[in-house]
Amino acid sequence: MTQTATLKPYYQDIKDQVIQAGFADEIKWASEVKPCDNSTDFAMEAIWVICNSGMKYKIASQIYASILTAISTTTPIETVFNHKGKVKAIKFILSGRDSIFQTFLEAKDKISYLETLPYIGKITKYHLARNLGLDVCKPDRHISRIAQYYKTTPIELCGKLSQETGDRIGVVDIVLWRASIEGIIDTQKLAQEKLS
Repeated sequence: MTQTATLKPYYQDIKDQVIQAGFADEIKWASEVKPCDNSTDFAMEAIWVICNSGMKYKIASQIYASILTAISTTTPIETVFNHKGKVKAIKFILSGRDSIFQTFLEAKDKISYLETLPYIGKITKYHLARNLGLDVCKPDRHISRIAQYYKTTPIELCGKLSQETGDRIGVVDIVLWRASIEGIIDTQKLAQEKLS
């Protein structure tokens, strides 16, 4: 992780660019997220992550909004979302949210427990954990490309930047992810070009 020290000033710069691009609210949310304390919020976060799995953020946001409307109006979810596997997972989490949440609270390894939920996998368990208030990063392809460039892992990269900047790990994750999505960081070129 010898090159990581060069990322700190770059991180501060891209954080400013992410804020200027209109995503200050995302950074604020990540810096203030509290541990989840009820089963309904737990279920809603799980549903959000399930919607996001394998989809672009904008599309997932629209689907999630439709699902929330369906839930609040007792409309069958499958009438607004045509993905049988994800609908089944969402219904499972909604119907069992109290016991699922209690098991989560009692789990010694909360992140591993999350992976036992339907449509929550090896990467998305970190997304859900972060949204539930655990201070972790989601080692998705965007963060992984940045970490590979710096010859480290996403968890080590975000942890080190968190220590150096005082930002939560989840904030570092949001900043790097959003910068990648918005083209502030070109993660595809990182393997070919060296940042200075």
